[in-house]
Amino acid sequence: MSAQRRDPVDAIIEQWAVERPDLDTTAMEVFGRIARLARAVGDRTEKAYAALGVSRGEFDVLATLRRSGAPYALSPRELSATLMLTTGGMTGRLDKLERAGLLRRSPDPHDRRGLQVTLTEQGLALVEEAVGAGLAVQTEALTAALDTERAALLAGLLRELLLATER
Repeated sequence: MSAQRRDPVDAIIEQWAVERPDLDTTAMEVFGRIARLARAVGDRTEKAYAALGVSRGEFDVLATLRRSGAPYALSPRELSATLMLTTGGMTGRLDKLERAGLLRRSPDPHDRRGLQVTLTEQGLALVEEAVGAGLAVQTEALTAALDTERAALLAGLLRELLLATER
């Protein structure tokens, strides 16, 4: 392997090969690289969101509302379930986003006991800009290394791996 094509995972794998030559470290190579990629691109994406005044967690709330389609409204329970957050964690995010004017909470017209969380026009504009900024960071990272065909192949392989892992 040439020095140009080495990454930090290679050094870890080589150390294990010396210390435990009996181990098949293929899974470690795959998941180690996935973890490092997720962290590196996630950090860059979070910086793009921060430049717009929101954290990754706040973006996730806004994006979940946006992806739900017009009128961009969900119950706090639906948001918590989608984002895998406790109701307490969700309340904190909703409070901050509501204070910023990015969403509003109102009585649910279909359930007298419930609330509905809806994107405001300001929230919709921000999430549109943020999703573009985050996707630009991710696309730049992907296209710097892979052409369209290889990126599609990788996406398919990762889908297979994820589906098998989540069973």
